Amino acid sequence: MIPRYLTTAAIIIIFVAAFLLPKSSWKIPIFSQRAEQIKASNPRPINPIPVANFNYQNPQSITARSAIVIDSKTGLTLFEKNATLKHLPASTTKLMTALISLEKCSPDTVITIGEFEGEGTQMGLESGDQITVENLLYGLLINSGNDAATALVTGCAQSPNDFTVSMNQKAEDLKMKDTHFANPTGFDDDLQYSTAEDLAKLANVAISNPLISKIVKVKSTVVTDFTGNKTYYLENINELLETVDGLEGIKTGQTEGSLENLITKTTRKGNSVIVVVLGSEDRFAETQNLIEWAFDIYDWVNPSP
Repeated sequence: MIPRYLTTAAIIIIFVAAFLLPKSSWKIPIFSQRAEQIKASNPRPINPIPVANFNYQNPQSITARSAIVIDSKTGLTLFEKNATLKHLPASTTKLMTALISLEKCSPDTVITIGEFEGEGTQMGLESGDQITVENLLYGLLINSGNDAATALVTGCAQSPNDFTVSMNQKAEDLKMKDTHFANPTGFDDDLQYSTAEDLAKLANVAISNPLISKIVKVKSTVVTDFTGNKTYYLENINELLETVDGLEGIKTGQTEGSLENLITKTTRKGNSVIVVVLGSEDRFAETQNLIEWAFDIYDWVNPSP
């Protein structure tokens, strides 16, 4: 049997050693790991919430058949007009085309342009051109090139049908419940439709991609083919770029059936709004009015802990 004085001495030695050891050695690995697990599982910090101020009034009447303004970070709706009305998306479709292209192809993939019939807006591709997916995306999103859309489809998918199926699957994944795509260009079709609400969701996801975000801000640029010998001059028709404070893109669209469509994202003082107008008679003026209205009427407030 161990004498009591030896047991007491052992306990004293353990306590003394514990206090003499560096504090970092006090950590027990299992506790440290658990702390990291808890830290990793914590939700992201709560974003500021847009709250209407005392100056609240409805925005000026707009001609757009449907429209929506959302807070980009929280997804909260700040304004809507017929936001779930199904409408021809026109070239705003190309945001989905860009997302699917990047899911199926690397930006540095080189695509050889085949025979095709050009229709609508073009970036200037010709049969036999060799060009990277990244530069095709510039042509797709800045010039709204239908030739770029066709090239991305043929170069990144097994078939046009395969590409369209992927577009609709992505729409379902994003809970774009009132959207269906029949083609990647935005040509009018009875089976090609979306809503202001759905396109706001699409825009929010699309612009979170660093490459897409970089491209849609560009007013004009020049890209080349893979050899560097052929140049394509690209000009964005979005009149609000470099005009409206904080505007970051995103995409225009217009056909005979859709009238004027426009999706934009604007960030000021760290707060961002996405505006969608569909079927407008003056998309640029109406979008600018909605942007200014949103930042005038709403304050972003940190929620209480």
